[in-house]
Amino acid sequence: QVELVESGGGLVQAGDSLRLSCAASGHTFISYAMGWFRQAPGKERDFVSAISRSGGNTHYADSVKDRCIISRDNAKNTVYLHMNSLRPEDTAVYYCAATSGYYTNTYTKEYEYNFWGQGTQVTVSA
Repeated sequence: QVELVESGGGLVQAGDSLRLSCAASGHTFISYAMGWFRQAPGKERDFVSAISRSGGNTHYADSVKDRCIISRDNAKNTVYLHMNSLRPEDTAVYYCAATSGYYTNTYTKEYEYNFWGQGTQVTVSA
């Protein structure tokens, strides 16, 4: 079992940057591959980025590729999502998720994740 708490969201202007954090409880953080998803109003939750347990493999949605960097600090039980050049279409609730899995795998589907945070709102004004 792992509990996830996101932070770092807020209201920013187009072109700004944000760093989202997701802190995980427990002492087995390295046992989990991590992912970020987002859900805009009236839309389904979409994959944003994922990182393997090792931290050596990452994956990005085409919509954020080249604008986002996912990273993890296993000593701090935290995964980060650095977002640059934010656009109004990035406005959404951002969710952190965790799943046990192979050490080097990344996971991009909602159903592959067992644990979810409560989300943090990111609003980008034009």
